[in-house]
Amino acid sequence: MSPTESAAGAMASDGYDRRRELQAFDDTKAGVKGLVDAGITAIPPIFRHAPESLKDMTASSANGDVAAASPIPVIDLSDARREDAVAQVRRTIRKVGFFHVINHGVPAELMAGMLAGVRRFNEGPAEAKRAAYTRDPARKVRFNSNFDLFKSAAANWRDSLFCDLFPDPPPAEEYPEPIRDVITEYGDAVTKVALRVYELLSESLGLSSDHLREIGCAQSLRAVCQYYPPCPEPDLTFGIRSHTDPGFLTVLLQDGMGGLQILADRRDGGHGAWIDVPHVPGALMINIGDHLQLISNDRFRSAEHRVLANKSKDTARVSVASFFNTDMIRTTRPFGPITDGRDPPVYRSVTAQEFAKTFFSMGLDGRVLDYFRLEQHTPTPPVSSANA
Repeated sequence: MSPTESAAGAMASDGYDRRRELQAFDDTKAGVKGLVDAGITAIPPIFRHAPESLKDMTASSANGDVAAASPIPVIDLSDARREDAVAQVRRTIRKVGFFHVINHGVPAELMAGMLAGVRRFNEGPAEAKRAAYTRDPARKVRFNSNFDLFKSAAANWRDSLFCDLFPDPPPAEEYPEPIRDVITEYGDAVTKVALRVYELLSESLGLSSDHLREIGCAQSLRAVCQYYPPCPEPDLTFGIRSHTDPGFLTVLLQDGMGGLQILADRRDGGHGAWIDVPHVPGALMINIGDHLQLISNDRFRSAEHRVLANKSKDTARVSVASFFNTDMIRTTRPFGPITDGRDPPVYRSVTAQEFAKTFFSMGLDGRVLDYFRLEQHTPTPPVSSANA
């Protein structure tokens, strides 16, 4: 029985109709921010996570001074000694899977403008948000709360604005007005960052610097603008629960509110520990996605991460995750592990479409890589929900 089925069954035995409550929440088209605006003092049951998933929750710090003690390195993209940057990236992604980049070329005012626009949209007129609210994956701009709302064991305390940027962007007028004048420029700037990071990643695998770009790892970009309102009971839910990103590469822009955590390396027999990601002013965060871990044959690590529910009384956390992938419409080629002839493939080859379909059928309650490992008994992907 899946976590979703288990949770639904338990609630049904208590006479609680979870599906009805989920639908009622979704029908408001107001998201979590709508609950906060209504003045609730306790979170609805659909947002309450199982106690065992909350037991290792720790308070996150937004203090940038802790960056020096963090295992998450800061990599200077302007470093003239390229071989040092490549070596640092190689060490980082084998063990941590996350790193900050500075001197990345994205103007500070552009990053600030992007975050401010996301905040204005979420804190603006409810009518504008309702107009954009949809679960239709064909829409290039869509606003909703919890993409996996109807299949997850518990909802997360956040709202999301999804914006496709390339290769097939929508007409500019489809982007919400608060971000319309900044999102395309930001997308172009952050793409240059991703391409520079791909060069370092390619070289860290012993390949030519343009290898990952040439095989199509940066053909598409979707920006997911996340808004985490203050939570009246932050110890009972998450901003977003533990997960890994399914695509190739993520470039994250975040404000200084804190709350992001990653799971420290568990491969040496330990259980791992959740560590706070410090705020590094002016930096962007890079993390590896599951499909890039597959391509690297486990030489790169797609680390589990989560965001704690917002403990602030009056200020929301805002972030923009830029997800780079292949062209999901035009590219049908399978992506398989790159091997050096000494280590056998860990995974089977898989198209980006199959990879994405498996992820969205699971939501955040599983690890998509497990379905593509070359093992004697490969799990069967769950049936996709109509609400995916």
